[in-house]
Amino acid sequence: MSQKSKPISRKSFLTTLFWAGAMLPFLQYCKQKTKTILLKITGTNDVLGHQLWAKDFPKPSDEIKTKFLIVGSGISGLSACRYFKKNNENDFLLVEMENHLGGNASNGENKFSKFPLGAHYLPIPNKEDPDLIDFLKDCNIYLGDDENGLPILDDEQLTFPKEERLFFKNEWQNDLVPQNGISVKTKKEFERFFKLMDEFRLKKDNTGKYWFDIPISKSSDAAKDLDKITFWDWLVRHHFKSTELLWLMDYSCKDDYGLGMKYVSAWAGIHYFSGRKNNWATNRHDQVFTWPEGNARLAKHLSKFVEGKNLSQHLVYDVNWNEENVEVFVFDNQAKISKKISAEKVLFATPQFVNQYIFKDRKLKNFNYVPWLLATLTLKNEFGGGEELAWDNVIFGTEGLGYINDQHQNLNQIVGEKVITYYRSFSSDDCKKARKKLYHLKDEALKKLVLDDLKVAHPEIEDFIIDIRFHKLGHGMIAPVPDFIFGKEKKLAQQNIDGKIFFAHTDLSGISIFEEAFHQGRHAAKEMFK
Repeated sequence: MSQKSKPISRKSFLTTLFWAGAMLPFLQYCKQKTKTILLKITGTNDVLGHQLWAKDFPKPSDEIKTKFLIVGSGISGLSACRYFKKNNENDFLLVEMENHLGGNASNGENKFSKFPLGAHYLPIPNKEDPDLIDFLKDCNIYLGDDENGLPILDDEQLTFPKEERLFFKNEWQNDLVPQNGISVKTKKEFERFFKLMDEFRLKKDNTGKYWFDIPISKSSDAAKDLDKITFWDWLVRHHFKSTELLWLMDYSCKDDYGLGMKYVSAWAGIHYFSGRKNNWATNRHDQVFTWPEGNARLAKHLSKFVEGKNLSQHLVYDVNWNEENVEVFVFDNQAKISKKISAEKVLFATPQFVNQYIFKDRKLKNFNYVPWLLATLTLKNEFGGGEELAWDNVIFGTEGLGYINDQHQNLNQIVGEKVITYYRSFSSDDCKKARKKLYHLKDEALKKLVLDDLKVAHPEIEDFIIDIRFHKLGHGMIAPVPDFIFGKEKKLAQQNIDGKIFFAHTDLSGISIFEEAFHQGRHAAKEMFK
């Protein structure tokens, strides 16, 4: 198998979370052996979420007027604001329920390191994506071209070696594709699979569109029949049987979509390996952009476009519109008052499970959201026994997706405690049931769930733990199940209402990655200008 044909196996999930659901942050202590481990569970603002469902708000006592209103400060909302600013439009306002901007691209911090509370990296874009490349230039990530025409990228914002490793057959190996000790038959299956993915990566229809592209809206519908079956069905039909290959397929689907190969569509499964063309920074195949705080760094870059034009802790709970304008009713959680915002046009950069409580006729049955758990562990410096941690550390055969080393991009010599973040999706054919399961897990059960995975590679990890911070994402990312990517319901949900109300979110693309959120917001803002 060539180096070029390796998949990019990372922990993506973009940009789709606005609220996590009903859970109360709390702090508890538990005793184990002779030491105490501090456990903390966090989520998002469930109290305001409950008020939205109950519609328990005072009458408006204040009024604001603006030309354009953006609801939600995830990557889609922030990207829309950037488009306005770049096109000399300053009459806009953004409102956000939380006390910070960025939505799922947020982070936490302790005295040893920043750490992500959601999405944590951005792959190198395709050369056919000039808008995203322009954003990277804004961020001083893309610094121009060299004498050979290759992009010059900021090395400090690209993954340092080791990028990734896999614990397989009781030892760590570089790369996430199982290699050491596999059979000749399995090697041939991997070679056949990646050859097929290379072919899919280059396939175009007779109009010149790629079959699989990013953003998805640029993709051809030539392969839409693959959206009608599961990725598992496709693998079976193509006689892929080896345990190691099927594990990688399942891991990869959970990685980007939250659901395993038996639940996502074949189109989504193939897109994971074929959507990215590796054709821009061709000398950087195995690297991605990442930061200790994850994609909160990108959200910070976008946030500069809304300085002085955003209201945090403001929850939208109702909307009315006519030919003249749109009236949006919001609750100011700081002042404990309601306000009416009048705008010419409004963009709802919020997920559809939120919008259904604002718009009476927006009950969408096929929008399924996968719950996620993140656990950030602070560990004594001796953890690992002197062995170098990779940026991405995956353990074969476990339920979780492994952990990232939050200090990996630290330019200073790390002295003292280590900080890692473990990721786990709750893959199921019933996302609602899986979400309830996550909500009901308390501190000791969460600790066991996480440590049962990590102990496979690190049997003594418990002896090194200082504290664990759990972060629940009840609606972590949209699930691209069969008949969703090219389904009628998604197309209907994308449509604007009377040229006054627009929608943008990764759940409207079907894949929760930064690129989709970025383009969703940009496209909606462009439409609002018409």
